[in-house]
Amino acid sequence: MGEAERGEAAPRQPVTYFCANEHRSVVTFSIEAQAPEAWDCPKCGLPASLDSENPPPAPKIEPYKTHLAYVKERRSDQEAADILDEAVRLLRSRRKSGEIIF
Repeated sequence: MGEAERGEAAPRQPVTYFCANEHRSVVTFSIEAQAPEAWDCPKCGLPASLDSENPPPAPKIEPYKTHLAYVKERRSDQEAADILDEAVRLLRSRRKSGEIIF
């Protein structure tokens, strides 16, 4: 199929983005479209900008937190000890009454 069968292509503009890893990505937009200030680099996934001298820095990635880490953020060591003591007392009282066999 040639251009005669499909019709004429819309006018386009190439826009070049630069990432912190010095990758250069050319993205084509319609002339009518406004090119975004930032674009994800297709090679490494880092954010890229129009400024080749000052590409955006890589985003800071927070390390994975365990459930225990989240609990320790909410509770002090003393609160945790109090909750544990209360749970142990409740368990022992239920065992004495025969409610729990093991």
